[in-house]
Amino acid sequence: MIGRIAGTLVEKSPPQVVVSAHGVGYEIDVPMSTFCNLPRTGEAVELLTHLVVREDAHLLFGFLTARERDAFRQLIKVSGVGPKVALAVLSGLTVEDLSQAVAAEDAARLTRVPGIGKKTAERLVLELRDKLPAVAPAARSEAPHAPDVLNALLGLGYNAREASAAVRDLPPDLALADAIRQALKVLAKP
Repeated sequence: MIGRIAGTLVEKSPPQVVVSAHGVGYEIDVPMSTFCNLPRTGEAVELLTHLVVREDAHLLFGFLTARERDAFRQLIKVSGVGPKVALAVLSGLTVEDLSQAVAAEDAARLTRVPGIGKKTAERLVLELRDKLPAVAPAARSEAPHAPDVLNALLGLGYNAREASAAVRDLPPDLALADAIRQALKVLAKP
């Protein structure tokens, strides 16, 4: 198993990055939470990894924190949830949000993640109970549309750091369209 890769970040194209280590370029799929916190290309990076071996491919998934990797490993143990769906869950929700949704048995919150239907969300709640770390309620709740706003900004051509910074301080009570407008205003300021 490849558990960690340290090297130079040579390519970034969501959700995949390429890390060069000792002359080998490793293609690694990462959740948006990791992608947004990566350094610039050409800089050193270290990722915790999980290798998935299939008949037709060896797939490498990377994470900046052990909590993310642990959550990913719990997610792929759930029946009907593969690595790509687990990556989508961690791109749409933080580990803390996922833990809170599972603890509160809030399947509706999980269905907001692209690729997660009602039955899969219910299965996640059922099978992940007592397997994710308990999290105290956050002092400041994240805007519910933060992942959608982030994806919209990335689609408009903003880089991941700019988009992440613009989304970070959005008030939680904004509608999606208003949240995108406010994030664009933040990005327009010099």
